[in-house]
Amino acid sequence: MRGATILKTSDDKTRALNKYTLMAFSGEAGDTGASTTIAFPPLPSTPTPLISLTTPADSILRTVQFAEYIQANIQLYSMRNDTHLGPPAVASFVRGELAKALRSRKPYNVNLLLGGYDPVRERPSLYWCDYLAALAPLPYAAHGYAQYYCLSILDKHHHPDISFEQGMKILHMCTDELKRRLPVDFKGMLVKVVTKDGIREEEYIDDQPVKAP
Repeated sequence: MRGATILKTSDDKTRALNKYTLMAFSGEAGDTGASTTIAFPPLPSTPTPLISLTTPADSILRTVQFAEYIQANIQLYSMRNDTHLGPPAVASFVRGELAKALRSRKPYNVNLLLGGYDPVRERPSLYWCDYLAALAPLPYAAHGYAQYYCLSILDKHHHPDISFEQGMKILHMCTDELKRRLPVDFKGMLVKVVTKDGIREEEYIDDQPVKAP
């Protein structure tokens, strides 16, 4: 079989890095089936690593391992310094780790969306990052097969003063388009929202069939 294939629908491809920052990730096929086989170096301001895992030298680094690696180090920073890194600082750290791995013999094949709220500046942020460590702040973004169907809708309907209700309406438009055009059995969405109060999972009911024209 060639092309897009759904193996599981129960995987949560997001990680809460701290109270105000959420990371969504995707990568190579079957990337969530590997066990954790990484070593955690410290952040620049920490003299020694606190978390360490051993692994065989020939293990292949998988996407989910990179997500857990980032999550553990960001949470370690919060525990040691009693403060949360803002989304721009988290994005810079993630890009730096991807860039270092890209220049090694075991690069990570991972694409990321990193969203968060900065309680100091009182504004939200969204960062798009690919496996080549290219990082860009964007008002909206997508990765994977979905981007080929959703970006045109986002281009047309997104505006700077958009409300939460309008954003959910656009999300419904995107899922309808995926049902209509994506050449796999679309299994629905897991929606998480980042606000000044933290991260929450939003109920998303999308069980209505969509007819192709």
